[in-house]
Amino acid sequence: MNMTINLERLKNNLMELSEIGKDPAGGISRPSFSKADLKAREWLKDKISCAGLCASQDGAGNIFGTLEGKGKTVMAGSHIDTVINGGMFDGTVGVLSALECLQRIHEERTKHTNPLSVASFTDEEGNLVGDFLGSRAFTGMIQREMLEKGNTQFGTPLKNILENTEFTIDSIMKAGEQGPEIDAFIEIHIEQGPLLETEDKSIGIVENIAGKNLWTCLFQGQASHAGTTPFELRHDAFLGLADFALKGTHYVAKEHYGSMLTIGNAHIHPGSFSIIPDRVEFSLDFRSQSGQILKEIEKKVLEFANDISFSRGLHFDYKIIDKTEPVKTSARLKDLMTHFCAELDYPYMTLNSGAGHDAQILSSVSDTGMIFIPCEDGISHSPQEKIDWKDLEKAANLLLRVLLDLSA
Repeated sequence: MNMTINLERLKNNLMELSEIGKDPAGGISRPSFSKADLKAREWLKDKISCAGLCASQDGAGNIFGTLEGKGKTVMAGSHIDTVINGGMFDGTVGVLSALECLQRIHEERTKHTNPLSVASFTDEEGNLVGDFLGSRAFTGMIQREMLEKGNTQFGTPLKNILENTEFTIDSIMKAGEQGPEIDAFIEIHIEQGPLLETEDKSIGIVENIAGKNLWTCLFQGQASHAGTTPFELRHDAFLGLADFALKGTHYVAKEHYGSMLTIGNAHIHPGSFSIIPDRVEFSLDFRSQSGQILKEIEKKVLEFANDISFSRGLHFDYKIIDKTEPVKTSARLKDLMTHFCAELDYPYMTLNSGAGHDAQILSSVSDTGMIFIPCEDGISHSPQEKIDWKDLEKAANLLLRVLLDLSA
């Protein structure tokens, strides 16, 4: 089989899409259901139709382009939403590579039995309420309470944002009833780390995707004068956070190396030069390839928080924002990928993903696989996100072979 993807067309599509949502800070800001995202959605639907595919959309705003067939659907894709001031390749390489593969199959009138579909899932980046809104709705894993009560990262209730769209909470809840039965889902994505570049490999075949817990937390103390209150009488909420951050990081690094713990933001109140902080609100993100280790980290960080609260006279509280379980990718799809990498003479390696992906959610309803490509210096979620086009060409051609095999 000598068919290959059209790299110039794929590059041009990526460059066109990168113009939608350009941020004054130099990157791309296209959070789901923003004006930029709604414009990008229309752009994608037009590209799908021009490629000769049947364009459709479910109640959560997930967009599909399909080549009809019989039996279970073979699907590939990712997402086109971005973080604020993000890069042009995160998510988009997965959607537009899948679109290019299906367009080539259509152009060549290549025979296939199973339906083939490209998918772009809503809000993978979690700008709305929790991560993976679209893929969770598609798989029937979305919770109405989260949609009804959750605030977006912009502080706006989701229902307010939906007022400017064709979607509702009811339509999102019904998305899981609208999709086809999936045989396999494959996602191309930038690695978002330095391993492939360091090892000089064009292709990464993902074996495991880490699970993640995301909490918002609070240490409550007592404000008092910074110049007159002795250290032993202070109830300093910031020092509680400092203790917690150091103990938590040291524990995970020492006992569970390879797992991660991160405090990504913190708000100190009242935030004055001369007042001891009485309250610190902060995020807590911990991840692991092991579900058991996630439970151990959860238990330990709660012990640290309670011990610190007792010793410093503070109160600790937390709220779980999101939980995602770790998953293993499909052995069947990994074998296919390694087979075609060898056939195409593509340098590859197997690796794990510390970041979450839509493929992680799709694993609840189908076999899933992931193909990583290197990103320069491991940088992602940044205007400095860069790839080598030759790596993307290899990944898309690998995807093309896998899709044809699965849909034969």
